[in-house]
Amino acid sequence: MMNSRERVWAALHHQKPDRVPRFEVWIDTIFPEQGISDPIAAYAQLGQDGVIMPSQIPAESNAWRDGIDEWGRVWQNGTYRGGVVENDRDLVRYSPPPGDAVRLFDPDAVRRVRDRYPDHCLFYGTHAGPFTAAYMAMGFDRFFVRLVDDPAFVHRLLEQRTEWCIALFNRAVELGAEVIVVGDDAAHHHGSMISPAMWREHVLNYHKAVVDALPVPVIWHSDGNVDGLLPMAVEAGFTGVHGLEPAAGMDLAATVEHYGHELVLVGNVDVGVLLQDDLNAVRREIDRCLDVSAQTAGYMLSTCNSIFEGMHPESVAEFFRYGGTENP
Repeated sequence: MMNSRERVWAALHHQKPDRVPRFEVWIDTIFPEQGISDPIAAYAQLGQDGVIMPSQIPAESNAWRDGIDEWGRVWQNGTYRGGVVENDRDLVRYSPPPGDAVRLFDPDAVRRVRDRYPDHCLFYGTHAGPFTAAYMAMGFDRFFVRLVDDPAFVHRLLEQRTEWCIALFNRAVELGAEVIVVGDDAAHHHGSMISPAMWREHVLNYHKAVVDALPVPVIWHSDGNVDGLLPMAVEAGFTGVHGLEPAAGMDLAATVEHYGHELVLVGNVDVGVLLQDDLNAVRREIDRCLDVSAQTAGYMLSTCNSIFEGMHPESVAEFFRYGGTENP
């Protein structure tokens, strides 16, 4: 029988594991009903084969709090409201040096997690991808207009954010991260935020730079329908893709058929079933993903997004408990 690390590693290399790995990336809410208070311990206690590396927000940062943070993102009560980066002066002001990436980790806290879960895959994932970081810094409207009207400035911003992304993830690897998940949301329910042709012109090379700079497998996360961008996920060198949102039209069977031999596919469990109290629907959704993905060894079970506030506690518990029709 494989341990959790071996199970994940087999899937990442398209080798058949003893069972499909469970690889929930973000468990943002821990319900009291689960009897778990430690957000890191939750991964192992809930049967996940990966454990996320702990990180921290610097004390002086406004990120996820209130005000303008060091990246030029505007927050109100922890919710993103826009961006202020408009010119090169702003770019300098709102671009912390890559060396500051070390401040996002407490090496002692990371070491304790590594020592506590030696048989689990230690991964790190956050929304630091260059595309997301750029449009959040400028705000959606300004970013997408300037991408057409002033692409040179947008590329200077993308270059800086790529440098930061590489520094951050390399620091995570130095501390023991075995897999990196690059959160870089690029799509909505009807397709990508920009056309595949624009993605190739403006984003692909930055994704390549991130993957080339890291010595471990890199998984790209995006919500929405990224079907038109998946050929460039392969070209960028990503090991896998996380999300595969079914409500946005991401068909797992078609994705397995077209990309299952090139990309590890992570996700596709509809978060909508976890917002309801129908436990049979939760089981059916897990069975669907396991049945459809059986055609590839490169699949890991996960929601299409995360475990977040507002989900039904019993449905969440069943999602983590239920192992599928062959292992209920």
